[in-house]
Amino acid sequence: MRKHVARREFLQAACLGSAAAIFPGVGANALRGQSTHMTQAPKALVFDTFGTVVDWRGSIIAEGAAWGQARNITIDWARFADRWRSGYGPAMNKVRKGELPWTKLDVLHRMILDDLLTEFNITGLSEEEKDHWNRVWHRLKPWPDSVAGLTRLKKKYTIATLSNGNVGLLNDMAKNAGLPWDTILSAELARHYKPDREVYLMAADLLGLKPEETMMVAAHSGDLKAARGCGLKTGFIYRPNEYGPGGRADKASPGDYDVVSNDMLDLASQLGA
Repeated sequence: MRKHVARREFLQAACLGSAAAIFPGVGANALRGQSTHMTQAPKALVFDTFGTVVDWRGSIIAEGAAWGQARNITIDWARFADRWRSGYGPAMNKVRKGELPWTKLDVLHRMILDDLLTEFNITGLSEEEKDHWNRVWHRLKPWPDSVAGLTRLKKKYTIATLSNGNVGLLNDMAKNAGLPWDTILSAELARHYKPDREVYLMAADLLGLKPEETMMVAAHSGDLKAARGCGLKTGFIYRPNEYGPGGRADKASPGDYDVVSNDMLDLASQLGA
């Protein structure tokens, strides 16, 4: 028992510097360059998914346009997607602050969707239609480089999700998008949402690794800063189109993280995969 407590205390102490801000955080300047020198290579890579591995915005716009055309619904689907995503952080904060009990992301997405249907004056949908539309998050498409890059990385490293998406959502996403994860890790398993330290430490612990043997990979600086505060290594992927043309995608400069890459294939090359 004492060994278990000591390990837990060690992991918690490793994370005292974790970030408290909601991601995506503020990026650095420009993205160019190679990885910094790491004294020890990671044994596993854990990935943020929304925006880092899959194109949530483009997927929702495309499915919304087709869905709307079939039902004679004409709205600004880009704005709809952005509004849905903008409710994500505030909804998780309600859980984090105790204003809501632990609530998985599918349920939070549905709460936001119900408000959006009113905001965009979309009426007359059946419960089945609302549920199907809410599960668009299960059907997001990968960025063009994601599957090939992950396939390369999997040959050398254990690769897993580390997302605020619930397990069922991430499993469906992997099936639909062909994402070759070794395992699926979710904030749901810790009953905390990133950037809470419990999520990052849970991932390393479940993989049987020390935090420094695990690399968090994300396109969002807030996520990476929180992971680094927990002792994890960090890998940045630049996703300039996550928020559309002229969007606010995070950027990074060489040295900001252990690896700064242009896409998943570049990350694989820099990590020797």
